[in-house]
Amino acid sequence: MTKPLQGKVAVVTGATRGCGRGIAVELGAAGATVYVTGRTTRQQRSPINRPETIEETAELVTAAGGQGIAVRCDFTLVSDVDNLRDRVESEQDGRLDILVDDVWGGEHLVRFGVPFWETNLDDQIGLLRNGIETHLIALHRLLPLVVARPGGLVLEVTDGDDEHYFGTGIPYYVVKSSMRAIGRVLGADLAKYGCTGLTITPGFLRSEQMLATFGVTEENWRDAIAKVPDYVMSETPRYLGRGVAALAADPEVSRFAGKAMASWTLMREYGFTDLDGTRPDWGRWFEEVHGAGLDPTTVDASKYR
Repeated sequence: MTKPLQGKVAVVTGATRGCGRGIAVELGAAGATVYVTGRTTRQQRSPINRPETIEETAELVTAAGGQGIAVRCDFTLVSDVDNLRDRVESEQDGRLDILVDDVWGGEHLVRFGVPFWETNLDDQIGLLRNGIETHLIALHRLLPLVVARPGGLVLEVTDGDDEHYFGTGIPYYVVKSSMRAIGRVLGADLAKYGCTGLTITPGFLRSEQMLATFGVTEENWRDAIAKVPDYVMSETPRYLGRGVAALAADPEVSRFAGKAMASWTLMREYGFTDLDGTRPDWGRWFEEVHGAGLDPTTVDASKYR
């Protein structure tokens, strides 16, 4: 099998679980060396208190065909990110081809459906810090390695490919719209160095956290459709990961500089499938089903996968 990213070096922030893990694994499947970063290790859990670890992700990267390197890093601490940068610089001769900025760590602080003025202010400021400040620290410390060589790719991970507001509350919306804004800036600023920056987003994600929220597993996830009809269009984290791998291998990726690209738009561009062989198109589903005011339980979902 061809490995289009053989010899490439990537850092994925927030790679313990979810999109970060899916992206790291697919970059590994394409042959990349991937620094898997996050706070939860086999010895210590983050405040989110989930069981997934960076070591597990690194092992999945290696099993997929790449080289996974687990590095514990708290992106709220500049010293931790400095240590990560120094390690990449030392071990890879200063090479960093792909930076995927997916650090989040805010899910335990989100209060969907609660008016902002009724939430705990410290929690909501903490959400902003975990969701925005971490990205700025990562970019400030790691971008010098990316721009040292032309051809680098930097991806900001967000939720949603436009500015539509879905009632998620002020802090969450500010965080996710900020990622799109950062992606637009990177698209302009990195072009001066022969590099590309943009933003990416999944659709309705079947992450470990979301599966637990709905009380299902990857094996029986369809059982959740009865409670959440739109879950029929859900996708695994590896789906966006395959889009990232395709972007990283595309010699003309600069045409997407500054844009917000979704898993479904990447699928349309590159033709990959999710792990089950289907092609979930959340964008078309939302436009044609919700946009038309249709009851999702009456729609043939197979036409959108």
